Amino acid sequence: MLAPQGRVALISGANRGIGKAIAETLHADGWSVSLGARDLGSLRRLAEGWDPTRVHCAVYRAEDWATHRAWVAGAVARFGRIDALVNNAGTNSTARIPDIAPEEVDRVFAVNVKGPLGLTQAALPHLAASGTGRVLNVASLSGKRVRNDHVAYGMSKFALVALTHATRRLGWADGIRATALCPSFVDTDMAAGMNKLPAAEMTSPADLARLAATLLSLPNTATVAELLVNCRLEDML
Repeated sequence: MLAPQGRVALISGANRGIGKAIAETLHADGWSVSLGARDLGSLRRLAEGWDPTRVHCAVYRAEDWATHRAWVAGAVARFGRIDALVNNAGTNSTARIPDIAPEEVDRVFAVNVKGPLGLTQAALPHLAASGTGRVLNVASLSGKRVRNDHVAYGMSKFALVALTHATRRLGWADGIRATALCPSFVDTDMAAGMNKLPAAEMTSPADLARLAATLLSLPNTATVAELLVNCRLEDML
């Protein structure tokens, strides 16, 4: 396992849900964390009481690649390196094929696919310089199978899994390892509005964050391409 001390992770959408849990877990483990979200104030409130020498906050707008470059540059200026990128920020859509508008598809893909692509592009040279760079894309089981009619969301998560494998291929020789983390329902605000499953039967963000921390700490010789996480029985598995 890679020791977390001295390593730096960027986490998008770190102000709530899965991203917040991953940020809390990594910081508690000894990582230096650079947190990105639209609302800078919420990130600063989250990090109150944390070791200030191991925290950096930045504005991240998935649709605005200039914020991606500025965030990466700011994190490198603060810590001198980047060892891991967690592409967690995402959005939902319940639109179906018969009624979805092209603008809705564009909105979902801008956040769930193009955002991670832009941030990966900006961070790639620094991840390569690390020699043990990690990219963790928070996808979904909706990127592995289709069990509902939410067409744009499912398409975007399939695309994010594809981006994960493209990143693995491109960065392998430089020690970059990429993983698609694919949970089913996680007990977050987003999931609460999407299904009738009781919160107690969903995966907890804290448990998913512990899995994420493990994936980011594995050595180059023990890499996981995709991790599918179930909270209920899935026939396809």
